[in-house]
Amino acid sequence: MPFPAHRPRRLRTTPPLRRLVAETRLGVDDLIAPLFVREGIDSPAPIASMPGVFQHTLESLTNEVAGLVDLGLAAVILFGVPVTKDPLGSAASDPDGIVQVALRELRDRYGDEIVLMADLCLDEYTDHGHCGIVTPDGRVDNDATLQRYAAAAVAQARAGAAVVAPSGMMDGQVAAIRAALDGDGHQDVSILAYSAKYASGLYGPFRDAVDVTIAGGGTRDAYQQDFRNRRESMREIELDIEEGADMVMVKPAVTYLDVLAEARQRFDVPLAAYHVSGEYSMIKAAGERGWIDAPRVALEQLTAVKRAGADAILTYFAREAAEGGWLR
Repeated sequence: MPFPAHRPRRLRTTPPLRRLVAETRLGVDDLIAPLFVREGIDSPAPIASMPGVFQHTLESLTNEVAGLVDLGLAAVILFGVPVTKDPLGSAASDPDGIVQVALRELRDRYGDEIVLMADLCLDEYTDHGHCGIVTPDGRVDNDATLQRYAAAAVAQARAGAAVVAPSGMMDGQVAAIRAALDGDGHQDVSILAYSAKYASGLYGPFRDAVDVTIAGGGTRDAYQQDFRNRRESMREIELDIEEGADMVMVKPAVTYLDVLAEARQRFDVPLAAYHVSGEYSMIKAAGERGWIDAPRVALEQLTAVKRAGADAILTYFAREAAEGGWLR
């Protein structure tokens, strides 16, 4: 039998040849580093369930961002851990809240050398752990929560955020935030909406990172996306774009590549995906046990997210990837 005229393996014979014909390229400009800053600590606190990730002090946060700037990263996104939490999540909009203080420090230090993003939600700041205002009967009050999001957005913009990222999955959140920003003179501040954020089991390590426990063993199933649904996510994304979202996000990333790929086909705005804490920690844990080559698996997953259509990837591997020679 004659050999086939076309042999795809010819293009896989050496590393340079494989790089030459690679269809998907992951670079440092594709990555956004999520960073945690905690009020009231004197030194960075390691997060046990997220090896290599820390709750930062203001000083260590500034140093970390300096390193990321040197590595060429385009953006970071900040999450705050306050000393005091209350039912309204007051620290989220306090001008002296930890994220606002950090934003001012970073803006003064780095200007436009790196894009400063701020997660916009209440769960890190509420004593009940929900993403909004809770009624006496235990429900999250959508419309009352929008007022708190609007106030937090303005506080973040005044402090120096170039991008605010509402993650609470409240109906109408983008419209409320856009109106508040524009009304306060922040027409140039962008909105990255967590439009397709699923009620996933992969957020456990993140909740350790921000010291969040949902009161009474509750869940966020009533306001985050049902993991069984895809069409619903397309509608959520469409609504957020109509309300003024400049960028949209799918979260988690790897478990929802089908959602990401469909969103890329249907919408023209920049599309982000969040490689979440559970996805990160599973790779780290298996790598520590010698079961997998952790850097290789991490690169494979991040490349899959880019291949599915993401323009930007939030990942706790950002620094490791940038300084470890993974990227081409």
